[in-house]
Amino acid sequence: MTTISIDNIEYELTSLSDEAKAQIGSIQAVDQKIADLNTQLAIMTTARNAYAQALQPLLPKKKATKPKA
Repeated sequence: MTTISIDNIEYELTSLSDEAKAQIGSIQAVDQKIADLNTQLAIMTTARNAYAQALQPLLPKKKATKPKA
């Protein structure tokens, strides 16, 4: 039989109500969406860093200035 662990307690999937099973399905769907978004964030962060690195040689050479307080 299939079991699921929630808060370190094992439950038989067949012993859960349809409503509980639906909630588990929703949690799994949201977890997958979060994983997909984290992957997209990693891709976008990598792209942003590459664009910033490509920009550096295109900027005019200037001395760094100290920020005014």
